[in-house]
Amino acid sequence: MTSETKHFDINEILRLLPHRYPFVLVDRVLEVVPGESIVCLKNVTINENFFQGHFPSEPVMPGVLIMEGLAQAGALLAYLTGGETVEGKLVYFAGMDGVRFRQKVVPGDQLVFRLSVIKRKGRIWKLDGKAYVDDRLVAEGELMATFA
Repeated sequence: MTSETKHFDINEILRLLPHRYPFVLVDRVLEVVPGESIVCLKNVTINENFFQGHFPSEPVMPGVLIMEGLAQAGALLAYLTGGETVEGKLVYFAGMDGVRFRQKVVPGDQLVFRLSVIKRKGRIWKLDGKAYVDDRLVAEGELMATFA
C-alpha cells in the first residue's frame, strides 16, 4: 500500500475520535497507510490545562499524556483502516510494553506521533509507537488496543 498524504484536520479527527477538549491530543493526521502506519501531529502549547500543575515553575508534558496521544493516533489508524466494521465502536487501551521517556516535552514543542502495526488479530491491535520533537525521539513503547 502507498501512503495517503491527505491531511486530516481537527474537524475530521473529532468526527472519528470520541475524545473532546481537554483530552484530544492529536491536532492533525499528516500521513496514513491504512492497516500499516500513521503519522500525527500535536502542537504543545502553554494553554494546555495540565501545565497549571505539572509543573508550575517548569512546565513539562506528563509522559502518560504523550502515551495517550500515541494511543489516540493508533485509534485513528484503526478507524481509518476498519471503515464500517469499527464505526461507532470505542478503541480501548489493552496494554503498554517497553515504554521509555527519553526527553521532556515542553510548551512550544511539536510532537510527531509515528505508529506502525506490529500485529492484528481479531479485535486486538499491537502497535509500535514513537513520539518525536524536532526528529529527536522523546518517548516510545508498544501499545495494545481493542475494539468494544
